[in-house]
Amino acid sequence: MERLETGIRAGRLSSAEYEANFSDLHPRLDNHEALVAADRCYFCYDAPCMTACPTSIDIPLFIRQISTGNPIGSAKTIFDQNILGGMCARVCPTEELCEQACVRNTAEERPVEIGRLQRYATDAAMTADKQFYRRAEPTGKKIAVVGAGPAGLAAAHRLAVKGNDVVIYDAKPKSGGLNEYGIATYKTVDDFAQKEVDYVLSIGGIEVKHDQQLGRDVSLADLQSQYDAVFLGLGLAGVNALRVDNETLPGVDDAVDFIAELRQARNKGDIAIGRRVVVLGGGMTAIDAAVQAKLLGAEEVTICYRRGKEHMNASEFEQDLATSKGVIIRHWLAPKSILSQDGKVAAIEVEYTALVDGRLTGTGETGVITADHILKAIGQTSKPPASGRCAWNPAVSQLTRKAAHRSKVSGPAATACSVAKTSPYLPSPTAATRPNPFTAP
Repeated sequence: MERLETGIRAGRLSSAEYEANFSDLHPRLDNHEALVAADRCYFCYDAPCMTACPTSIDIPLFIRQISTGNPIGSAKTIFDQNILGGMCARVCPTEELCEQACVRNTAEERPVEIGRLQRYATDAAMTADKQFYRRAEPTGKKIAVVGAGPAGLAAAHRLAVKGNDVVIYDAKPKSGGLNEYGIATYKTVDDFAQKEVDYVLSIGGIEVKHDQQLGRDVSLADLQSQYDAVFLGLGLAGVNALRVDNETLPGVDDAVDFIAELRQARNKGDIAIGRRVVVLGGGMTAIDAAVQAKLLGAEEVTICYRRGKEHMNASEFEQDLATSKGVIIRHWLAPKSILSQDGKVAAIEVEYTALVDGRLTGTGETGVITADHILKAIGQTSKPPASGRCAWNPAVSQLTRKAAHRSKVSGPAATACSVAKTSPYLPSPTAATRPNPFTAP
């Protein structure tokens, strides 16, 4: 297949190019690199990096453990607060959280590589299959968890450690949720998401039932009658509708579905991509979709965002990553209509916008961007279950208050709304139990 053939095509690159393009974005540090990186930490007593971490990991402690040649002990320090610390180390926007708060920035403008050190430690423990937790004496209680994503897995693990029996129901054929279906392929290679799931479930006492969707295969009322407590980690699915002409035209796809398809593909060459791609949105999903479109061989990829650069939810690091891959980012453009030719996407008409007195206003001027593939990444929506018998999990309220202002956080530390029936058997706050700040009351 010619690389520059117009239309949505698969196999635009050679197998060697696919392998190179989708290699690990931040390879694991080797032993010497980890010791050098750890030696840069001041081990602050009142560490601002720890305050900036949504999961309150004792960062100075785990780095000191690495510096003293104890990566396994370091991993335990991390997992005590965040059982999904391995994935967080790969995808958490550390450049806006712990590393931004690092005091090394003051003198050197170069923080300690906290994220890569966290990966070094957690990988060491998982590679050695080191298990730090044992189940307590059985409580006789049985808990249902809906959703095998980060929230559900973290809750199930803590519940199992406390001696409860747990059954997880998930609508997908594989566990992992966002980690399995929603993370950019180049950020988590070698099927790490499933390796982490296996590591979490190895505590025992957790059964997972796949292809079980709440409301279709199982009801909340049934779960409440069968179990002592129910934890709902429903996640966020889909993106907002564009509400423009020709939105359902072939060639207009959800960025979330595009990322999920690529994540599950055995052969990257099987994924079709347009020659000229337009991505609508300004968050992490938009960046992931745009970068991966480029890595799949798209000639021209343009992100259209309706506000300015300073309003983008994607971090500056992510924006810079996109531009370094050849992605064009254009601001103050709102989709107006999708133009077609011969029943296929031909271009997108955009309207120039402006921020006037804090309100987004169209200027009346329009432009056209040529495209044969449009990916929608314009935000996610979710509503809490309509049940008076459920309440927002009080166990996560403290973490929510601490991290609610960090709505840019993505990945396991900011998983979708996690709702649970009030119960004394609920787990304490973990990395994956942060409710959605936009929907929580």
